[in-house]
Amino acid sequence: MSRNSKAKRDQRKKQQARRPFLRLDAQQQVQNHAVLTNEEGHVVAAIGLQGRQWLLSIGGQTMGNADNPVPMLAMLKHLANVQEKEGRTVNLEHSPLLQQLLDALAAEQGVSADDYLTAQVAEFENVEGEEAVAAAGDPAEAVADGGVEAEAEAETADGDKPQA
Repeated sequence: MSRNSKAKRDQRKKQQARRPFLRLDAQQQVQNHAVLTNEEGHVVAAIGLQGRQWLLSIGGQTMGNADNPVPMLAMLKHLANVQEKEGRTVNLEHSPLLQQLLDALAAEQGVSADDYLTAQVAEFENVEGEEAVAAAGDPAEAVADGGVEAEAEAETADGDKPQA
């Protein structure tokens, strides 16, 4: 080490731009990108971006996070559809960034953004329908009401294919 090394190091530190201290407990702010509001204007659910993670918040509590927000948007759209079927007025708005992501994913599939989102929402409706069939319990009723999925469940429950 030379005699001047400390002086050079101190001079270099003085010339560098000041960096703010990043506190350990400091969290980045969440930027809302999709908001589902009810008729009174209260936020029912939201999708936000914190750093690089997309967060889903329902009823003021964070329910989960993901790298891709489009399935969460489909979930909110499904929730809005369910609320409207029950006679409640809800409003779902999303940001231009979320629309760009939706457009990009739809372009990969070769469909429009609305068709892509509708297909994603249909997956949630199918899951809800399968839960209703499972709750019914009777495979014969499930085959009569549920179609192909229920027939497959009945087939696995009995071990052989049901008679038509």
